[in-house]
Parts: sequence; C-alpha cells; structure tokens
Amino acid sequence: MRLSLRSAAAVATAIFVPASFAPGGLAQAEVFNPETFTLDNGMQVVVVTNDVAPVVSHMVWYKVGAADELPGQSGLAHLLEHLMFRGTETVADGEFNAIVARNGGRDNAFTSWDYTAYFQNVAQDRLELVMQLEADRMANLVLDPEIVLIERDVVMEERRQRIDNRPTGRLTEQMISALYQNHPYAIPIIGWPEEIAQLEPDELIAFYETWYAPNNAVLVVSGDIDAETLRPLAEATYGQIPPRPVPERIRPQEPVSASERQVIIRDPTVQRVDWRRYYSAPSYAGGDIAYDLQVLNEILGAGTSSRLYRSLVIDQGLAVGAGTNYQATGLDSALFGVFITPQADTDPDALAAAFEAELQRLIDEGVTAAELDAAKQRLVTSAIYARDSLQSPAYSFGLALTSGQTVDDVEAWPERISAVTAEDVLAAAETALRPERAVTGILLPASTASATH
Repeated sequence: MRLSLRSAAAVATAIFVPASFAPGGLAQAEVFNPETFTLDNGMQVVVVTNDVAPVVSHMVWYKVGAADELPGQSGLAHLLEHLMFRGTETVADGEFNAIVARNGGRDNAFTSWDYTAYFQNVAQDRLELVMQLEADRMANLVLDPEIVLIERDVVMEERRQRIDNRPTGRLTEQMISALYQNHPYAIPIIGWPEEIAQLEPDELIAFYETWYAPNNAVLVVSGDIDAETLRPLAEATYGQIPPRPVPERIRPQEPVSASERQVIIRDPTVQRVDWRRYYSAPSYAGGDIAYDLQVLNEILGAGTSSRLYRSLVIDQGLAVGAGTNYQATGLDSALFGVFITPQADTDPDALAAAFEAELQRLIDEGVTAAELDAAKQRLVTSAIYARDSLQSPAYSFGLALTSGQTVDDVEAWPERISAVTAEDVLAAAETALRPERAVTGILLPASTASATH
C-alpha cells in the first residue's frame, strides 16, 4: 500500500531545516549546501552530498497533485500514482517493486494536493538502476484498462479503510471540505467515492500525458553522490525524455469567508471526544508571515512546554493532550491545526472556550523575549541533525520546488526564522487565527448531546 494518503501536513514534517544556528545572533544561511543543475529538457536536479554511508535517497517530484484534477475526476492523481507501479513497455506489471527489493532497496510514493512524489532508498551502486526505472515510467507507462479497474478497486478499499471506517478520517475530510468554499483543497486527495468509481483509463492517460513530463519534474538525490557523478547518469536517463508543453496551474481562488463553521460527527465506535480546529493560513506563498506562524506554532502548541498544553492539560486539567501543527508548504495556502483531547467529563464547549481564551491571552499580552528566543532556538535545535538524514534534504527540496519556493529559500530558512520578532508573532496570530478563517470539528460518541459552540 502506498503512502498516498499522507496529508500535506504529514509529509511536510521534513520542512526546511537548518544545519547550524548561532545562539544569541543570526542563524547561518547554510542548510544543506546543495548542488543544482538543469537538464536540457528542463528537468531541475538538486544534489545533496552526504558520504557517511554508501547509500542514496532518490526522489522524483512532479508539479501536479489532486488540486490540479478536472472537475468530476477527484482521486485521479492518486490513482495514477498507484498505476505508476503497474508496468511499462519494458517492465512487467508488478515488477518495479520487485526489482528495487531484489537490489536491496525500498520504494514508495505519495500524493498531495500540490505534488506527487516517488522515491527509492538504495545503495549508491544501485542508483543508476533506479534512475533507469523511474525515467522509464515517466515516459513509457502502460495503462491497461483491466489493470486500471483492478487498481481502482484497490483505491476504493483504501478509502474505506482509511476514511470511511475511521471516524477521525471522516472528521478530517469533512472539516477540510467545509474550510474551503471554492478552492480544490476542499476535495479529498484520495477522491470522493462516487467519482473514484467512475474514473476511466482515457482520463488517466490524458492526465499522465499532460503533467508527467521532465520539464514538470524535480529530481532530488541525497546521499553518497555529488553533482559531477550524478549529471551523466541523469543525462543518460531522464535527459533522453523530450520535454512537452505543460499547462499553467490555474486554481480557483478562495473567497473571504464571513462565517464560522463547525462539523460534528457522531459514531458508536468513538470512546473519547475529539476536538480540533483548522485555520486556512498563509503558506510560504503568502510571504514572510509563514515564518512568523512557525514561531507562533512553537510557542502556542508545540510540545508539553507550549502555552496550550500547560494551560489546558496541566493548569486547568481540561484535557489529556493539546497542541498545534502548522506546515508552511502549499502552493496556495496552508493549514494551521489545533488538536485537543479532552478529559472524559469535559464539555466540548468548555474546551473551545478555554482554547479561545488562551489564544486571546497571547494576542492581548504578546510573547516575551525569552519565549521568542527559546522558540526560535527549539525550531533550529530540533532539526540540527537533519543534514545527516538521508531523506530530509530530498523532502525539503521537493516540497519547496513543487510549491513555488526556490533552493535559496531553503538555504535562507535559518536567517528568516531568526528575523521573526515578537510583534511579528502577534500580528500573525491576529491575521491568521481568526474565527471566520476556521472550521471547528468535534467527534462524539453516538449518544452524546449536541455541542453548540
């Protein structure tokens, strides 16, 4: 089973991460020190050298995702991701995974609203092999109608397991759908079941031939390799695929909302109330506020030392868990999430009031210099070893380059986090965490009375 249902937020945990930070001063503007080049056919290549072990992480990111599907074809990008493993003109159906496994590697893929990515982690001397395999399916995928129907049924079952049969999955899906009124982020990545069931081979072929081109892809290789060694391999594989015209990614714009929204799901299998809130927040595409929101997230809800955890769990005893999550990647916008697990006897309305009071306290009182410095230091310290990770660089550059960012943006991350002020954090909270930008979700046992907040 693919990693396709990992949300944008989950995938983006490997966000732009610095390698060094000067306490009390500006961060060093060096993260991964990549080498970059572009093939003649327009394919962008990023190389991050790490020779600690003779292994590499090889990733191909396409600048297309679920938000680029035509109306009525939800789930198509995700289904195509599945079918990319089913065979080409030279690789038999199902052999892709087997070849990688026989050569000691592991591979997988994932789809989000803004990108689709494929990766293999292999020994350095097997890199050329997986590049040949990946280039082959970029150009020569076979979409047999019978196999399309089989894989379509697989996706339907995946949806039942991960969403339809999981109350938390249904809650998340319905909240995001309610949050966006016009933007395609409202449509689930895996697709609506009624539309998945109607997807046809010719629609998949058209999508593949439109978007899966080298000039619409980014190759990122991290590990025991350098650009001088990689370039001839890339030219001999991906470089042989001719470019194609790729349409502009034009997305419907989200109108300014004037109302608060709430989603309630009751299910007999629910044992404990779940309360959460999602805000439609600016992403890196929205400018420097994304860095301010990362620091805000750290102060407000990241970990057991955060304001939210201390207030709701430790001081008031209203919850057993509380936190926030914000990932800044997103071609158009991002989600700022609040997640609270209440004590068994806590009313959801009281929980909402407690969160809102804590948020208002932050807005009224601001953040202290000590809080600000500690939050920025934690952001960097938590990622200090990312340079030694095999996949973190590949994820970081892939996420950036498929959502409007640049290599320089990744490398400048420490400086931009360092430049965030207490006033910036306050302004970000007031701008992004407004009720009309949010949807509140409550998961209740079937017998629980209605929440009205």
